[in-house]
Amino acid sequence: MDSPATKGLTLYSRAGVAYRFDPGALCLELLTTGGPGPYRRYEVLHEPADLAAWAERSRLTPTPVLEITEAEVAGARRLRDALFGTVLAHLRGEPYPPEDLAAVNEAAALPALAPAIAAAGERRWATTFTGTHLVATVARDAVELLTGPFAHRVRTCAAGNCDLVYVDTSRPGRRRWCSMEHCGNLSKVRALRERRSGEE
Repeated sequence: MDSPATKGLTLYSRAGVAYRFDPGALCLELLTTGGPGPYRRYEVLHEPADLAAWAERSRLTPTPVLEITEAEVAGARRLRDALFGTVLAHLRGEPYPPEDLAAVNEAAALPALAPAIAAAGERRWATTFTGTHLVATVARDAVELLTGPFAHRVRTCAAGNCDLVYVDTSRPGRRRWCSMEHCGNLSKVRALRERRSGEE
């Protein structure tokens, strides 16, 4: 899993309020772009510029220079939808759906983004890459996450009406919310109101 210089994506609540969400892994960041079934209405990956913009917001540092085709955007959506099925099965302790697992493994087997060291010592990417390289990198991140030491810490937000998925990489492993700014704060406000109403 890549470590970003600045963690977290900017998401928006139903009321339009911005908040930061750090899912803890590149592959889980892709799940915020839409998805199958009820998540289709959140779709943001429509054209190559959309996938490039997602890469720029992601934890990949520095942002890779990408040449992306329409077909590769469709490939990114296929991987994301397969990741949804795979991650949700993981959360439920169920067998992975064979088609979803095959899609993740096939994407992970493709050539991924290759990092390099620049002359001045900073990290860079070896060359200009394609959307396929990006998708392979995301898929490999998913393999590392679901087979690695934090696999048991992949969770959904504790708020009943929030479906965001994250991996808790904190030392104590007690993270409950997608974001303390959003669902964590709303929970605190509700608990305070309940306490006050009980005192009346």
